[in-house]
Amino acid sequence: MSLKETLSIIKRGTDEILVEAELIEKLKENRPLKIKAGFDPTAPDLHLGHTVLLNKLRQLQDLGHDVIFLIGDFTGMIGDPTGKNTTRPPLSEEDVQKNAQSYANQVYKILDKKKTEVVFNSKWLDKLGASGMLKLSSMHTVARMLERDDFSKRFKSNQPIAIHEFIYPLLQGYDSVALKSDIELGGTDQKFNLLMGRELQKQFDQKPQCIITMPLLEGLDGINKMSKSMDNYIGVDEPAEIIFAKIMSISDDLMWRYIDLLSLKTINDIAKWKARFDKGENPKNIKVEFAKEIVSRFHNSDLANEAEKDFNTRAQGKIPDDINEIKIKSADDMTVPQLLKEIEFVSSTSEAMRLIKGGGVKLNGKKIDNVKDLTPGSGSFTIQVGKRKFARIMCS
Repeated sequence: MSLKETLSIIKRGTDEILVEAELIEKLKENRPLKIKAGFDPTAPDLHLGHTVLLNKLRQLQDLGHDVIFLIGDFTGMIGDPTGKNTTRPPLSEEDVQKNAQSYANQVYKILDKKKTEVVFNSKWLDKLGASGMLKLSSMHTVARMLERDDFSKRFKSNQPIAIHEFIYPLLQGYDSVALKSDIELGGTDQKFNLLMGRELQKQFDQKPQCIITMPLLEGLDGINKMSKSMDNYIGVDEPAEIIFAKIMSISDDLMWRYIDLLSLKTINDIAKWKARFDKGENPKNIKVEFAKEIVSRFHNSDLANEAEKDFNTRAQGKIPDDINEIKIKSADDMTVPQLLKEIEFVSSTSEAMRLIKGGGVKLNGKKIDNVKDLTPGSGSFTIQVGKRKFARIMCS
């Protein structure tokens, strides 16, 4: 493959490359480059937002480069302050280790296991010690830290900034020193931290890494960054029918954003989808094809087809054949909001009340529109929330 073709693959879907001229020089060396990407295991599940970056790592693997999947088990206990307007509570070591193992299990759905090195930054950060931390801290100034947008906003609004939050970018930058990385990938919100790696490598007499930033994927709400804490995510480990239904729930405008950032179809194939849309074809048809592509990637094509059938059944208001049965002692003295919380269809009764008022809850196929005196009764009955959640309640 020519240098021009290689660069075209690398640049597809990226937001920025710093510095592109340096990247070209590295590629001309005709050797496997060390590509680093770090993930703080603050939650146990990877979601489609993470895969924007992981897909790029896989492309670089396929080009013959060495990918280092860095799990920030040490930095995860500090918490990345990027984009936060308050100090994050630190995670316990137990939670970090559990989430880290979950990451390691899921990442091979995208990356080639044989060509991926999984490392934990506690390996070198534990050894850094107090003297090493002080030396590292001396390599940057408070003034430079306050140039960072989120720190600057918090400082100006008198929001507290803990000292350890200044340490986080330094530790992420030191990861690049420890690994001698040639390239580091991250989201656009990580630019400050990624540049820190370049600066520290120079101070440690290393050739500075190039930086590739990837766009941030909006969540299902189409507004906020995809995040489990915002409950607007699609997890790569979720059941096939859930992934399919969540993709089908996004708006038509957001569909193109997802396709551009997540689809592995060729540019020509995506152009054909857009041409069909421009000619007036129902965007649902394109969304179905895209949803099946994503489900097939994380499961398989058979489950993708089953997920489509399941979605169509639910969309028509039919009760699925494989509806879950949930046994409870009695529902005589239980309101529907209480029942929905009991079976974990909602996180709170107030959420259930909002769903009922919005017409999103059905009992035995009939929509509930009155939140007063809602008693589901005893015996056996079906409950439905939205188009995806069904259960047959069996009272003993």
